[in-house]
Amino acid sequence: MNSKLESSLPMIGQPLSDDPDTDLEEPVLSFAVAEAEAGLRLDKALSLRLPDISRSRLKDLILAGHLTIGGSPAPDPSRKLRAGEPIVLILPEPVAAEPRPEPIPLSVVFEDAHLVVIDKPAGLVVHPAAGHQDGTLVNALLAHCGDSLSGIGGVKRPGIVHRIDKDTSGLLVVAKTDRAHQKLAAQFADHGRTGPLQRAYLAFVWGAPNRPNGTIDANLERSHHNREKIVVVPEGRGREAITHFSLLETYEGEKQPGGARPAVASLVECRLETGRTHQIRVHMASIGHPLLADMAYGSGFKTKAGHLGVEARDALSLLGRRQALHAALLGFEHPATGEEMVFESPLPPDLLRLKAALGQSS
Repeated sequence: MNSKLESSLPMIGQPLSDDPDTDLEEPVLSFAVAEAEAGLRLDKALSLRLPDISRSRLKDLILAGHLTIGGSPAPDPSRKLRAGEPIVLILPEPVAAEPRPEPIPLSVVFEDAHLVVIDKPAGLVVHPAAGHQDGTLVNALLAHCGDSLSGIGGVKRPGIVHRIDKDTSGLLVVAKTDRAHQKLAAQFADHGRTGPLQRAYLAFVWGAPNRPNGTIDANLERSHHNREKIVVVPEGRGREAITHFSLLETYEGEKQPGGARPAVASLVECRLETGRTHQIRVHMASIGHPLLADMAYGSGFKTKAGHLGVEARDALSLLGRRQALHAALLGFEHPATGEEMVFESPLPPDLLRLKAALGQSS
């Protein structure tokens, strides 16, 4: 973006209008298309002017009729702009809809009056968010627990102490009382450094680490270029993130010219010392071993599938966009009794199928 265009950007969050007497209840962005924006798609031009709003959110606003060009609705996000065109975009405040109970089946590993431990399937979002207002774990918990769910997490996150990605399977604990929520949250905030909290994941990664055990200590922050991704940043920036890994199994690929069969994939256990968004996925990718089927952080390794056997390729294909990651172990101190509790979850069928197929390729 050139300086001329940048200097023309309005202040978002204020009502903007040519008429100073206009009383607007919602923030409005009003501008004329600059020469530098001519020929750009409508959604692209808006994303440059509004970097704090996702392009998908802007597209939804356009499709919903919140934008006009020259006073007429312009519901096509791909429309090419012409210099000088007057654009008005209404930015409605997001509505925090209250989640509704839904009878979604849950795999309950343990439950008492204070908490519930769930074995979450891949594909289930933990709490409502943009694009996922229904069909979440919270909706299921509201139906399962009723009013006994802790309210500390707020309307959209009742009882939620920690979370795992939508496309990661495995164990998580949910608080049913506010006191349990406070005590469990303190354990997660401490990362188990002074208590019994422990979290271990099983991850299928491309290639194999060059040592049986290791620690990845690399700070993380949200990418400035793609707000849906997390990146490794130098010390002094971002948030501390530490992952300990152990190599469990290696899987050889098909024979290469000369008879060599290098390790095309491996199974590693990752234990979290901190719990950041996408931590394992980003950390393993940062050392050259992204997770299988992780299109966000391992898309450059997609051709590696050609080195797998037929059954392994089929098993990998069946994962779709679900990264090969499973929260297999969760341990914590019971917030009411003080008892040290440890739960384990076996690999789900899709990852068991992948493991067996990779083993057959070796």
